[in-house]
Amino acid sequence: MPGITDGLDPELAAAFAALPKAANGTLVDLSDIPALRAAGARLPVNPPDPRVTIDAVRIKRDDGTELEVVLYRPAGADQVRPALLWFHAGAQVLGDNARDDDAYHTALALDLDCVLAAVVYRLAPETPAPGAAEDGYLAYTHLVAHAAEHRIDPARIGLAGASGGGAPSTATALMVRDRNDPRPRLLGLLYPMLDDRLETPSSFEITAEVVLSRPDIQLAWAAVLGDRVGKDVHPYSAPGRATDLSDLPDTFVAVAQFDVLRDEGIEFARSLNAAGVPADLHLYARAFHAWDRFAPASALTRASEVTWHDFLRRNLHKPQSA
Repeated sequence: MPGITDGLDPELAAAFAALPKAANGTLVDLSDIPALRAAGARLPVNPPDPRVTIDAVRIKRDDGTELEVVLYRPAGADQVRPALLWFHAGAQVLGDNARDDDAYHTALALDLDCVLAAVVYRLAPETPAPGAAEDGYLAYTHLVAHAAEHRIDPARIGLAGASGGGAPSTATALMVRDRNDPRPRLLGLLYPMLDDRLETPSSFEITAEVVLSRPDIQLAWAAVLGDRVGKDVHPYSAPGRATDLSDLPDTFVAVAQFDVLRDEGIEFARSLNAAGVPADLHLYARAFHAWDRFAPASALTRASEVTWHDFLRRNLHKPQSA
């Protein structure tokens, strides 16, 4: 992709060059979702880390089906810990096995000294929005109600999501606020997918199409919303449309320069601050979408993770009165 990788951080450019490309030159092509799911199912899984215990919790939905939430708990002392409810990436159409990402979940649990609760939310198009967010709400309220059983501090539960997971994690925060449930400790968003309208400048930038192209994001939203795309969509289905962001928890938003989703993340953080919600916004120059996952050993990833983890750690562990 001449003219695009020239602007990337050198380590990220090298990582991009070494990765297999889709037919359109990006890293992810969503034109064949079943094929992508099948390819993901064939990836090797790392053996469990003995420093963390892993338990699957199954929560009944109203329709009789079950929601799976996988808990990663630092082993050792049997103490009450804060929890981070994690919504995985995958454009809301990929990633239905939390155990495929054991290494990432384990690292977060250990570094934050918390219970990492990976919610296996339902995917589109089989379950349209707001199904994934309702799963997030069910998982959050279950952890609050059964905190003692899971050795979790109910007053120290945060919400966080990456990329496609940004939509259901943010919508969960809106649901919790609107339904008068206990307030989450934080909302953390990495390069989030929030708004189906795709009206921001970055959503039209060819140079931002490194990992995902505009057509791919459009395909993802079409799967999530069906024929509602571009119409009167409720914020629980596309939280970038929310006009009332008051009373949400302290929020962290990280975005990349070369990402079609860049500006909707920036706009969301700006709107939070305007609504009186403390929102940390971090724009990483020379980075592309999900740089931390595609180039995990890079200096830029290490630096951004220090900032990200510090926000999570401070907000999960600070005293309730703070």
